[in-house]
Amino acid sequence: MIEKEYVLQMARYNAWQNSQLRDIVRKMDEVELMAERGAFFGSLFATLNHILWGDTLWMSRWCSDVPSPIGGPDHTNFCATAGDWDAARFRMDGRIRIWAQTLSNIDLCGTEEWYSAAVGKTMRQPRSLCVMHMFNHQTHHRGQVSQMLSELGRTPPVSDLIFMPEDA
Repeated sequence: MIEKEYVLQMARYNAWQNSQLRDIVRKMDEVELMAERGAFFGSLFATLNHILWGDTLWMSRWCSDVPSPIGGPDHTNFCATAGDWDAARFRMDGRIRIWAQTLSNIDLCGTEEWYSAAVGKTMRQPRSLCVMHMFNHQTHHRGQVSQMLSELGRTPPVSDLIFMPEDA
């Protein structure tokens, strides 16, 4: 379904996107970040936490050195502060890139099995679909973050994959 080159490209894209977001978040005050925005997860910060939590959850299934995060409704409070989020996001993006670099195409084959508390059952899906889902999930929710930033009068990051710099 997908090959290593796709995963490498998407890991690079993810890190580029989050680097731009981290720069923006550093300039925002806590009130802006935490304010209810009517988004699916409420605030801009809760949405950023949700993305990081999801990445951590998927990576914990593929990398023995990534601990599984605590689930449930508290996942939008994954990091308590913007500074904590910034550091954790940076580390996770690096971990995703290292993981992508160490993959082989055969690692993307097979079935992923896990218990989903969200649906209350054991799930089984092709591993390649799960990897694609992780990257799609990031992009989907970063789109929500971009919308919230626009509503605040802030310029959201450039998100077009074709405009990603070669050195990203």
